[in-house]
Amino acid sequence: MKLTPQQEDRGAGVLLGQAIGDALGVPYEFSTPPIGEPEMLGGGLGNYAPGEWSDDTQMAACIARVSGWGADLTSTTALDEIAAGFEEWYAAGPGDVGNQTRAVLTAARGLTGSPSERLHAASRAHASSTSHSAGNGALMRTGIVGLTRIDDPGATSAAARSVAELTHPDPLAVDSCVLWSEAVRIAVLEGRFDLGQGLHLLEADRQEQWAGWIEAAAGANPSRFSPNGFTVAALQCAWAATTSTDDGSGSPLHVQRALSAAIQAGNDTDTVAAIAGALLGARYGASGLPARWRRRVHGWPGLRSSDLVGVAVTTARGCVDNDAWPAIPHMEYRDAGAWTPMAVPHPYDDGVLLGTWRDFRRAEELGVDAVVSLCRVGIRDVPAPGIAPEDHITVWLVDSDDPTANAYLDFVLDDTADAIEALRAEGERVLVHCAAAEQRTPSVAVRYSARRGVNREDAVQAIATMPSTRGSGLLWEVASSA
Repeated sequence: MKLTPQQEDRGAGVLLGQAIGDALGVPYEFSTPPIGEPEMLGGGLGNYAPGEWSDDTQMAACIARVSGWGADLTSTTALDEIAAGFEEWYAAGPGDVGNQTRAVLTAARGLTGSPSERLHAASRAHASSTSHSAGNGALMRTGIVGLTRIDDPGATSAAARSVAELTHPDPLAVDSCVLWSEAVRIAVLEGRFDLGQGLHLLEADRQEQWAGWIEAAAGANPSRFSPNGFTVAALQCAWAATTSTDDGSGSPLHVQRALSAAIQAGNDTDTVAAIAGALLGARYGASGLPARWRRRVHGWPGLRSSDLVGVAVTTARGCVDNDAWPAIPHMEYRDAGAWTPMAVPHPYDDGVLLGTWRDFRRAEELGVDAVVSLCRVGIRDVPAPGIAPEDHITVWLVDSDDPTANAYLDFVLDDTADAIEALRAEGERVLVHCAAAEQRTPSVAVRYSARRGVNREDAVQAIATMPSTRGSGLLWEVASSA
């Protein structure tokens, strides 16, 4: 299935939204929830670095490494690769592992057979030995599964079941993954929240019970579902946080309210926020996730925001093209304007350089400390040489006059201007660039001027005189008139 630009944006937000929620929830796991907006402070049970995600996204990354190649996640080959990834991750000694996942992976070490056979045997044995086998450890990692076979709810459901059963074969744990994966799929394709639409994918005798649980959580105070180690409570808490904070405006500011609510509910904060974050990312896309969080988030196995976006997009596409974005190692823009060096100082802040793709290629030469890329970059282009990973911010901004190409244009322009302001407050010299600096770079430059207290008309006039500014087009018009 060929995705529209907005669908691709929303697909790109799934794993990134999960990781952001995870990293925000880490400091407060089984501790005192924050009073205001949560921060990426690190610490938590795994003594994580600020912005580092925990086991929730680490295990999702194991799945994404397989799904990103378009694999059928119900196949023995794919399940063996995922199971082997789980075992590799566990052998590396992660700082925090859920009790049920730890029990299954520990037991699997002493078994024979293929990786998936070992995990299946260990998980079934664990489930038969306890009445508490429906933990949230499968649900926390299932967001990425919602992107597989995105045009086929039956195939998505089957994949969710197969991946969940590797460690959590309890029917309730499996059902929760089916429901949440289907909700992610719907959000990406249709841009809306609907957790109940997946009920028909469950066994008939459990549909009514699940419908009641979903209805009880819709619009409720998330703290009602704490503690939330049980998969049903975790799903309800994430759904309550999402629905109780939705004002119906369609603004991506909902992401911030919902993640705050998920974490303020307390208990397993990183997991609930990771679950909610995957669905919120699916609804609002990578473009709806604030840059202040995107730039900080990182984690095992050595990934950052741009990596999560790339593997989510290839999962949603169902294939990888190594000669095209997002899998291409280095992007090349053939437009002549892209290879015209410019790097002119922003008219109201000479610590900000405005440039083209050619300027990006000479970031070290320009002596900048941070880069804001407004066009697509290759997987090995981030971070730019000499730039710290957290100081290279990539922005989802499409140079198009189609009003549907950028779902949240005002938000992205303002959020990017805020990110530049934050970098400057940290003492960084910043290069802001797109391909040819015709529309994206000048438009962001106008919005940044407002952060400097400059009258909009004066800023437009000054930036319009830049050698490359087109001075027309939807992005320029929105930036100039807002």
